[in-house]
Amino acid sequence: MRTTEPDKNTIHVVAAAIVDADARVLISRRAEDSHQGGLWEFPGGKIESGETPEDALRRELAEELGIELVNARRLIRVPHDYADKSIILDVWKVDRYRGDAQGREGQPLAWVAIDDLSQYEFPTADAPVIRALDLPELLSITPRPGASTTEFLEQLRRTLESGVRLVQLRSLAMEDRRSFHLAQQSIELCHQYGARMVLNSAPEWVMKLGADGLHLSSKRLYATHERPVGADLLLSASCHSQAELRYAQSIGADFALLSPVQKTTTHPGVSALGWTKFQDTIEPIICPVYALGGMQPEDVSKAWSYGAQGIAGIRSLWG
Repeated sequence: MRTTEPDKNTIHVVAAAIVDADARVLISRRAEDSHQGGLWEFPGGKIESGETPEDALRRELAEELGIELVNARRLIRVPHDYADKSIILDVWKVDRYRGDAQGREGQPLAWVAIDDLSQYEFPTADAPVIRALDLPELLSITPRPGASTTEFLEQLRRTLESGVRLVQLRSLAMEDRRSFHLAQQSIELCHQYGARMVLNSAPEWVMKLGADGLHLSSKRLYATHERPVGADLLLSASCHSQAELRYAQSIGADFALLSPVQKTTTHPGVSALGWTKFQDTIEPIICPVYALGGMQPEDVSKAWSYGAQGIAGIRSLWG
């Protein structure tokens, strides 16, 4: 994977989101006399000259926590401008290490459930990191329901049993009684499996049905001028360019889908981005982005290596 060098006036920082078997994340508190002092953060530090992010991550974990890195993958890369400095926060999700983490520099540590991270005060740059930790690697987009509600719900059940925990329900005419009840049953089924469902619909249906969020098509995105749902709900958007991603970000989208990454049978005449252009397109974007278009489950690791949150799909992740 290509890594763009930061501007010489920008500080490049590596950080670790260390996740244990109970889905808790290790955080540490900054010294009061440091930059952003007193706030909680993900352990890490400045990448030294000549170091790769992986080398810096390994060194920082040993120096700060006394642990040896075994396995990690990139989670998200966040460029951020503070009043007094600019940084690039290169965050890696660590799921295997050796040793017992200790605050070797006297810093307080805490193991916190991902759902509880919002109760701690972090630097502004960490907000997208917390969102990325909260989102899964797979996003299943439902096909449009056929004549059989039973068959649709059975396919959804199989999707959830396969491990999918985030589902987008394709646009339905909610005014139609059958569609309304199908959406209601689908949301209830997702919740039974601890999964979340976002609706590709008008915002009012999210509240009426008790869904977990709203998805904006690219057409609806540009008709939206401010965040249409509360902070307690997810907001996502379909995007096809960096301009659309920036706009989605400007109205407070929690995550976005960028497509098409690969050629698809449903849109044979549309040019695919390819992985390198995908990475270039999301480079300045601070919200998590899923790769969509021609994705298969085995593409998840590749998607991570090019900066994606994970993959989204219709046929490949359904049933």
